[in-house]
Amino acid sequence: MASNLKKKNISRSFIKWLHLWPGIISALILIFVCITGTIFVYSDEIIDRAAGNARYVKEVLPSRMPAEKLMDILKANYPDRKSPAYMVAYRDPRRSVRFNTYSEEAGLRMVYMNPYTGQILKDDATVYFFYTVAHLHNSLLLGKSGQWIIDIATLIFLIELVTGIYLWWPRRWNKSARKGAFTIKWRAPFKRVNYDFHKVFGVYAFLFILILLVTGLLIAFEPLGNATMRVFGGIDPHRWKSERVFSDEDKANSVFYINDAVYAAFRMYPDKKEAQIATFRLGGPYYNVRVSNRIGLKSAESPKDIFFDRLTGRVATDVPQSVIRGNKVENAIWVLHTGNWMGPIGKLLTFLAGLIGATLPVSGFLIWWNKRRK
Repeated sequence: MASNLKKKNISRSFIKWLHLWPGIISALILIFVCITGTIFVYSDEIIDRAAGNARYVKEVLPSRMPAEKLMDILKANYPDRKSPAYMVAYRDPRRSVRFNTYSEEAGLRMVYMNPYTGQILKDDATVYFFYTVAHLHNSLLLGKSGQWIIDIATLIFLIELVTGIYLWWPRRWNKSARKGAFTIKWRAPFKRVNYDFHKVFGVYAFLFILILLVTGLLIAFEPLGNATMRVFGGIDPHRWKSERVFSDEDKANSVFYINDAVYAAFRMYPDKKEAQIATFRLGGPYYNVRVSNRIGLKSAESPKDIFFDRLTGRVATDVPQSVIRGNKVENAIWVLHTGNWMGPIGKLLTFLAGLIGATLPVSGFLIWWNKRRK
């Protein structure tokens, strides 16, 4: 009996050590990761607000200019920029279209254009701020070395989270224990309030922080993300290349254009409001259109992916289902990581989880410091 008790005490002491020291060593990085992630949560809303009146056209005309022509105008105005990564169009005829563009000098920018006249309404740099925040979040802007630092810190945070739940778990679930486990004594001295804050808010945010950590690791470790896709019958959609040859003659004979693909997708899914097409992939035999209720920088809300055959204008039947499933799994991971899983509620909960995550290393350090001073 005494031997079992001694083993339990040794195990608990080790878990306490594991909860304390790796967290203290990585505290500053964990705080930084949580803060930058929290800033990114509302990136889509801030980018929309920054666009202002450029999101809408003043007059709706009978016909739209071909998207290919819009891209020619874009290239003529910004010759130093690479071909736009994607275009987002809207079911609402009053909305402008937007292109994601990049150059080494200007960085990442969102260009809003009138789809009827080709007028450039705004060249907005707000997206570049969030591009920088995202790269600070995943690599500290230090390339591969920074990515490994963040990845190791994320693994440590996961250990801290699991060991924290173990240490928090009441040995008895009576009324007094439940009250102590889930409430903060706000009128107590600061040391006790800080201890309760660390314990109670850590528990309340546990599930949401766990989701952020796990999805972050799936994004960071490509083999892990690919394995997750395979579990659900998918493959990495970015690595898939069609064996079908799409020659210059095929391009010349194609009478199915970008606008045709976008509005065919809208007709297929009349409840969807936005459409995104990967304009950097226009050399292949398909148009890949994603329709959604809301398309963000990294994920889309309830999306549907459609591949159109550029020669026939019909939905392509030779695209493997594993590619489409891979798109779904990848988007689901990003939806969970960026808080797009329940509209405004999901965003708010993810934002709060990020804030709480940033405070846990601070409150944990204060607990250790106060005990050390005794």
